Amino acid sequence: MFNVYCDESGHLEHDEVNVMVIGGIAIDNEFRKKAYSDIKQIKIKYGIPIHREIKWTKVSKGELDYYKSLIDYFIENEQLRFRAIIVPDKTRLDHARFNQTQDEFYYKIYYDMLKKVLLNHDVIRVYIDIKDTNSSYKVEKLTKYLNNTYTAHRNDVKIMQIRSHENSLLQMADLLIGCVMYKNRNLTSSSAKLELVKYLESKINSSLNRTSYYSELKFNLLVMDRL
Repeated sequence: MFNVYCDESGHLEHDEVNVMVIGGIAIDNEFRKKAYSDIKQIKIKYGIPIHREIKWTKVSKGELDYYKSLIDYFIENEQLRFRAIIVPDKTRLDHARFNQTQDEFYYKIYYDMLKKVLLNHDVIRVYIDIKDTNSSYKVEKLTKYLNNTYTAHRNDVKIMQIRSHENSLLQMADLLIGCVMYKNRNLTSSSAKLELVKYLESKINSSLNRTSYYSELKFNLLVMDRL
């Protein structure tokens, strides 16, 4: 069984943020408990309360070594993978041209983000953060979309809601998505966040605003430049 912990940023149609990122961390279910334990030990090493949430918005200069260690852990753990899809400019979206709504586009992006995992594993668990009262509706619609589009050919795919503050792998997804979002919005106001972005880029030997080779498994990005 393969687990995918998914998060998103800039996904609302009228949120005054032009960039949209949907991504997720994937790991074999067999190794998830070890990952939870390892992340807990990183927190202990840096004097971080073990129940404190890993969150992009909390990245600061004073704790930069801690966040770099989390990046190191992701890079060095062969069981962890990350994939994200970037929409660089939502104002260019032409839903009428493709006969789709904003919601339908959102589900298509989610499917494309998950596709590499879906193609290679029979039993999938997709975990999505509970963000608002629409979360249940989104899970229902995404489940239906995946079933109609792909999962009829698969044995077992389920999508479930969890609370991000209760799951450190979902929090790690938030951290990586935050780095990708910061780079693609060309933000520079936080020296700590900018340094973390550059640190991650040095670790993957690539820019966070560039499409990866399709064969790249560890850190795979797709920039949707044809909208």
